[in-house]
Amino acid sequence: MNLHNASLYISAVAPAQYPPSSVCEIALAGRSNVGKSSFLNRLLNRKNLARTSSTPGKTATLNFYNIDNALFLVDLPGYGYAKVSKEEKKKWADMIDRYLHTRTQLVQTFLLVDVRHLPTDDDLAMLNWIKSRHGRAVVILTKCDKLKKSKLEGNIKDAVEHMNLSEDDVYIPFSSETGLGRSDAWKIINSLMDGGI
Repeated sequence: MNLHNASLYISAVAPAQYPPSSVCEIALAGRSNVGKSSFLNRLLNRKNLARTSSTPGKTATLNFYNIDNALFLVDLPGYGYAKVSKEEKKKWADMIDRYLHTRTQLVQTFLLVDVRHLPTDDDLAMLNWIKSRHGRAVVILTKCDKLKKSKLEGNIKDAVEHMNLSEDDVYIPFSSETGLGRSDAWKIINSLMDGGI
């Protein structure tokens, strides 16, 4: 798979706009400002393919990234951002819910969680949905470079315990700055594309 051949295919708000494709899709879910765009950029070794923003809550569409016509990575709107109106939050929730429940090409949803903080109630609700939908969870613990090693190890342990992850679940400490976890994430993605995990 040629990672240089990656582009934003479409920003969709309704099923009629989803790509007419049979390749597998992996969705990226997480709170606003958890680092989904940075994760995507590091994964693909591209600086600005997915636009990062200092303002949480900017992604208001389902962004489908086409990777060499072999895979779609789907960046979902972030949840848990307080400054968005209730109407907007509901609109986003309905959009995400519709995609996650109806898209047959979706093989896994990655949950991104900021390792500096314990997972929130929103994170735990999404985690439970992911496990019921896919059978197991894949959790990306972002921003690992922001903590000293001694603190990082404790935070990872606390996050795993708080989420009550089982042996079947996968968690990957990740840093978009250093590339920590990138190869592990690709192992999971390649396995999913081969029908594994």
